[in-house]
Amino acid sequence: MSAEPRAQLSEHAREEINLWIGKFPGGRQRSAVIAALHIVQHENKGFLTPELMDAVASHLELPRIQVYEVASFYSMFELQPVGRNSVSVCTNVSCMLRGSGRILDHIAKQYGIKEGESTEDGRIFLKKEEECLGACTGAPMMMVNHRYYEHLTPEKVDEILGGLE
Repeated sequence: MSAEPRAQLSEHAREEINLWIGKFPGGRQRSAVIAALHIVQHENKGFLTPELMDAVASHLELPRIQVYEVASFYSMFELQPVGRNSVSVCTNVSCMLRGSGRILDHIAKQYGIKEGESTEDGRIFLKKEEECLGACTGAPMMMVNHRYYEHLTPEKVDEILGGLE
C-alpha cells in the first residue's frame, strides 16, 4: 500500500479509473494502471508528476513502485512538462530507409527543436526516438496526438504541424 498522496485525483479521473477497475476480476486492479495513468496524464496537460503517480497508486491500492515502473517503461507516458501536441517520428528500418531521418531534420530546423524538446510557444513536443509505430507500408510516418500520418514529405509535415493549435 502507498503513503497518502500529496496530489488528489479529480472526481472525473476517479470515476474513469473505477470503470477500468471494474473491467477486471476483484483484486486485479493493477491491470488498470495503464488506463489510470492515461487518464491522469491527459488531465495534467500531457505529463505525470510523482504526486499524481502516488495518487494513482493510492487509488489502486498498489505500491507506488508498481505505478512508477509502468510510467517510466512505456514511451506513451511523459514525466516532464511537454508541448500541447505530441509528435513521434518512426525511426525503425522501413521508415529510416524511406527518409525518416530527413523528416526529423526538417522538423528540427523548421521548429527549432530536437527530440525530447517542445517549441517555445508550447505548441509542439517532439518525442524522443520512436523505435516502431507499426505502419511500415506507409513509411516514413509519424504519429501526432495518437493519429498516424504516412508517406511523409517535408511539405506534408509542414501542412500537418502547421494546422495544430
